Amino acid sequence: MSLLKFESMLKTNNVYFFDSVEFEEIIQHYLDSGKHSLANKAVKLGLEQHPSSVLLKLLKVELLIFEDKLQNATTLIVEIEAIEPNNEDLLIQKSTILSKDNKHVEAINTLKKILAFTDEPVDIWSMIGMEYLYLDDFENARLNFANCIDVDFEDYSSLYNVVYCFDMENNHEEAVEFLKAYIDTNPYCEVAWHQLGRQYFVLNRFKEALRAFDFAVIIDESFIGGYLEKAKTLEELKEYEEAIQNYLITLELDDPTAFVYVRTGECYRELGDYETAIKYYKKAVHEDPLLDKGWLLLTNLYQEDKQYQKALYYITKALNIDDNNAVFWRKYAEINLKLNFYEEAVKAFYKCLEIEDTSMEIYVGLADVLLFLGDFEDALKIMVKAKNQYKQFAEIEYRLCGLFMLTHKEKYSLLHLKNGLAIDAEYREIIKELYPTVFDNEKVQKIIHNYLKATE
Repeated sequence: MSLLKFESMLKTNNVYFFDSVEFEEIIQHYLDSGKHSLANKAVKLGLEQHPSSVLLKLLKVELLIFEDKLQNATTLIVEIEAIEPNNEDLLIQKSTILSKDNKHVEAINTLKKILAFTDEPVDIWSMIGMEYLYLDDFENARLNFANCIDVDFEDYSSLYNVVYCFDMENNHEEAVEFLKAYIDTNPYCEVAWHQLGRQYFVLNRFKEALRAFDFAVIIDESFIGGYLEKAKTLEELKEYEEAIQNYLITLELDDPTAFVYVRTGECYRELGDYETAIKYYKKAVHEDPLLDKGWLLLTNLYQEDKQYQKALYYITKALNIDDNNAVFWRKYAEINLKLNFYEEAVKAFYKCLEIEDTSMEIYVGLADVLLFLGDFEDALKIMVKAKNQYKQFAEIEYRLCGLFMLTHKEKYSLLHLKNGLAIDAEYREIIKELYPTVFDNEKVQKIIHNYLKATE
């Protein structure tokens, strides 16, 4: 009735009287509904009628904080604090402002004052825990969230936060012990079994993880997270058929996701059923066309099956999503080489270097393609760059030998030949394979002969 009366007043411009409790209920309703402009109107009128009401002033503070008017909120808090210094709501709002101002230690100290007199410390412990999280003080955060669980073992939000703190501290063994103790108190909590399974999974204790996930889904047969983690664990145990069954259960319980389709496809791939794997990969990219991993998986399967034209189609799809991914450009180069599209392969190798994939394989691959195309000078430039980064590698030295000879720089060619022999004499056969005319050069043969004779 108060709400209807207030809204009627707004429409008619009449001014009705409400007691402070009625204003509090009206304002709280608008806050809960997200109607902050109406809440502001109610606060303004309420304070006009009840200027000394601390609760109304605190509601105004809440609105000011929401509007990010922190200085105004602080001024009003100082005014209220002079009247009721130990008001719990006041101290909570004060800590909120301090937290927003990144003064997390001061916020914690303010919240700790409340613990001295509050009858319900759980919310305060939770807030203190969050402040410690902002400080990356995971131990103290964990201890405060654990206090919440001691009071209410069904406080699953705090349970998740405790486990999160253990994760951030890499204390997975301690997390296991904590969760086992918790399960002794609350054995039918699927959340705890699920979290215990996750800890075992991280520790590579997959059989124990599987047992924990089994309990989670037995307790709650619609627990999607439990089936997903169980399926992932079965994959680790190479139980692919059972993993597939669990992935498919999640599709029955909820809308399909690209992740589930991809993992199902991966299981079929491990089983050697490439046709079904492709079917699920295609479902994944249909569900999420921007899932570049899905396009890459399709590429890999068609590449393995030597269907290079289809592989090229799918890797192009991946590159359309992320053209700064060196893995994709490498794959694009490999496939184009198989299709004898050498100019495209060169383009891909150069792109890899541009996005700072400067591995030796990229330098060597690019130089070899440029050699095949007769671009000896460009190939030489690439190998010189490689030499600047990789000092003592036979793969580079022998190629420099060949390329310097082809560009009529015999002195440098023979120098790099000697370097290559000193690093790995057996690898000299690469000269014969890539640069047969250089290999037949009399001076090259003489140096090789003399080196082998000297090392007999």
